[in-house]
Amino acid sequence: MNPEIPKELLIATFNRGKVIEIETLLSELPLKPRDLSEFTTIELIAETGTSFEENAILKAEGYAAQTRLWTLADDSGLEVEALGGAPGILSARYAGEDASDSERNRKLLYELAKAGDVARRARFVCAIALSDPSAKTSHLSLGTCEGTISYEMRGRHGFGYDSVFIPDGYEQTFGELPSEIKERISHRAHALRSARTFLEKHFRPPCLT
Repeated sequence: MNPEIPKELLIATFNRGKVIEIETLLSELPLKPRDLSEFTTIELIAETGTSFEENAILKAEGYAAQTRLWTLADDSGLEVEALGGAPGILSARYAGEDASDSERNRKLLYELAKAGDVARRARFVCAIALSDPSAKTSHLSLGTCEGTISYEMRGRHGFGYDSVFIPDGYEQTFGELPSEIKERISHRAHALRSARTFLEKHFRPPCLT
């Protein structure tokens, strides 16, 4: 086995729901996931980018520079057609810095009701950046999931806007659907498939013949 193959991967978030989702999708890889809660002196990276991709890169490189670990960072959010793409990259701060998921969802439903949009089209977007320990981006991927916004919050699974997002082809929200379906069709799942292919080449030892 090659001793230089990295065995730890920092998942650059404090969001436990997101950590669990990413760990599950990468569970078959021979690596030890870590998250930001394990680093008590970490300096938070400001999300000053103008796109999901820019913010993912900022976080991946910024946290890799501090920890000297391979780092996976994602930036994701919800884009609602009738709201001009809002909340977009501000999804986590849509109702204020310290707002809860339910407060963000209530604000979204209120704004969409005011817009009077019948179609209620929306999509989840996820950008994932992988940085090596020298803080250089090695891979970038983007995933989306198309759907509509429900008229009320439904379901207790997931996090963020899952309880109001109905993916195309289903009648339930992500908050109602079984986790195995979300793990197959979500924006994060699509972005992680590409990231996983890259990680397999770096975290799996070469086959010996």
